[in-house]
Amino acid sequence: MKAAILVESLTGNTWQAAENVADLLQQERWTITGLSKVRKPDHASIQAADIVLVGTWVHGAFVVGQAPWAANSIANLPAMRGKRAAAFCTFALNPGRSLDKLTSSLGETGAYVIGGLAMNRGKLDEHSEVFAGRLLDATADV
Repeated sequence: MKAAILVESLTGNTWQAAENVADLLQQERWTITGLSKVRKPDHASIQAADIVLVGTWVHGAFVVGQAPWAANSIANLPAMRGKRAAAFCTFALNPGRSLDKLTSSLGETGAYVIGGLAMNRGKLDEHSEVFAGRLLDATADV
């Protein structure tokens, strides 16, 4: 499998999660076609990929109003129609419905969304392993 990874990170946690997932997938013989920012996507890496992973951080109040950062930018990503995609978001206390909003934005690109995971920034290693495992399971038939 070939994966492109697109990330928006404020403090580095989401970027770290993306790197963790990339390392884990490469250990399973996946190729990472590129790691770029959502707002400055590497179009060639998206086109070369079988699946596009999109990660962002959660912003908003700690109890209400949480949302994935850059959701509008994600909904406007090019070259996603017909691609498989998966989403992840990093959060501190409570992601609310951020993952649902993020996967919805990904679906608006025409991508086939196979899942996602909200990752607590205090458990990035553990949650990266869970996300990579889910990706491996979801793509085992490809």
